Amino acid sequence: MASVIPRDEETPLVADESPLQPPKSMSHTKDVHILSLAFLLIFLAYGAAQNLQSTLNTEEDLGTTSLGILYLSFTFFSLVASLVVRVVGSKNALIVGTSGYWLYVAANLKPNWYTLVPASLYLGFCASIIWVGQGTYLTSTARSHATDNNLHEGAVIGDFNGEFWAVFALHQFIGNLITFALLSDGQEGSTNGTTLLFVVFLCVMTFGAILMCFLRKRTGNSKGKYELSGADAGVYSSLKSLCRSLTSALSDVKMLLIIPLIAYSGLQQAFVWAEFTKYVVTPAIGVSGVGSTMASYGAFDGICSLIAGRLTSGLTSITSIVSVGAFVQAVVLILLLLNFSIPSGLLGTLYLLFLAALLGIGDGVLMTQLNALLGMLFKHDTEGAFAQLKIWQSATIAIMFFFAPHISFQAVVVIMLVFLCFSFCSFLWLALKVGKASSPSTSE
Repeated sequence: MASVIPRDEETPLVADESPLQPPKSMSHTKDVHILSLAFLLIFLAYGAAQNLQSTLNTEEDLGTTSLGILYLSFTFFSLVASLVVRVVGSKNALIVGTSGYWLYVAANLKPNWYTLVPASLYLGFCASIIWVGQGTYLTSTARSHATDNNLHEGAVIGDFNGEFWAVFALHQFIGNLITFALLSDGQEGSTNGTTLLFVVFLCVMTFGAILMCFLRKRTGNSKGKYELSGADAGVYSSLKSLCRSLTSALSDVKMLLIIPLIAYSGLQQAFVWAEFTKYVVTPAIGVSGVGSTMASYGAFDGICSLIAGRLTSGLTSITSIVSVGAFVQAVVLILLLLNFSIPSGLLGTLYLLFLAALLGIGDGVLMTQLNALLGMLFKHDTEGAFAQLKIWQSATIAIMFFFAPHISFQAVVVIMLVFLCFSFCSFLWLALKVGKASSPSTSE
């Protein structure tokens, strides 16, 4: 938890704020609650729809191909996402970004190449700005809260990221429970209830988009004081910042060492969404079982995100937590590589729920710790750092969706395991490098 740093001066007897205005600390935490709930509502629909693409839209691999196009578009637009967020502001980027997710789910009401592909391309743009906007907004809120309440900045960033990712991870649990409740296996491999499912999802997403409008405007690179409705940077300075962000991966050793772990976080997400559901879950318990399995994944993802966020206070704690997450992911990949036959009935279902839970724990660790680490190490360019996060994540996700169908499942698992080992070693090198020159803001 965030610790209070004692003040040297005396506390004033009379507060400066008007009694009609809520305390600053309350407004900061309220924004985090609104942001978390809005993302939960939007992504419980999109996440469940995404999980079903490889099993519902199987004709000519429409579902998997559309996801590959989506993340390829995501990668491209992530190159300019930080510029867009700087110009329009993080709040406006969040609001505009929700439209792409709504249209993508709507396209699933009549899935074909003329609806899903254009929706995927547009969602790639919206996803790039919504995630850069989210990282920028949340980090700015945490820094403002730390300054206003004289708290340790790293601990507050960890707390806020823990809350956001814990609530966000519940989208897998809730969304897939809805899927489990509304979908049923029909005759000859068909699935019943898809239209009702996507209509319900669209209604839920609409409420999430409305919630985004209640967020307060913030500046992105605030290092303590927060500002409402601050003037955005000029186009020239934004272009300079964009160029600096795009070249940081080649010039900043810290970013170079983080990139492999960022890339792996994208690989493991795409693996769960496509390969795990298609080649492990569906053959064992059918398409209708995807919902319950992914609900287990989401539940443990959320619990782990909350716990990991609460335990985060600096580089030392991040290193320990990431080590646990990497170990858990390695256990799952080794079990899949051993290719145990999954028994039918309750025992087989429990085994799949166990694997999904371990994958959820690993994802919860990676998402909370990567976001907290970027917020701590790249204060000078928050938008650029989170743009790099999404560039590399979306690129590896696109690669997985495009190339995984052409190689065997066992080969995919081997590649995942090797890349996990490489990315974890790179992260440990970063921890040792930064630890030698540790400062109060980056270490415990």
